Amino acid sequence: MFRIVEDAILITIAILTVAAVIFELIVVFDNQTVGLADLLLMFIYAEVFGMVAVYFKSHEIPVIYPLFIAITALARLIVLQGKDSQPEQLIFEAASILLLSIAAIVLRNIKIKLP
Repeated sequence: MFRIVEDAILITIAILTVAAVIFELIVVFDNQTVGLADLLLMFIYAEVFGMVAVYFKSHEIPVIYPLFIAITALARLIVLQGKDSQPEQLIFEAASILLLSIAAIVLRNIKIKLP
């Protein structure tokens, strides 16, 4: 029963991700410009869709995918804030990206060493 509910939720996430991509593409075509924030948002959508695809292949959600999504989301936040943000805030966000990157490296190395 739990697997059915989990599958239904992930199918819903995949459908909503595709809808969000279509909506974002419509906005980009209407504006006739593509910004860095738009590209980073597309990467977030691709990572979410990739995470769902990996789940349906292996029935496991690797922890590393949400870390990649968080790293991309923080990078997008930094780009969107631009020069208007406080320097301390930028340092905290960059440190968060560094910590998430270190966590991804550690998880990848642990997975390689463990069968």
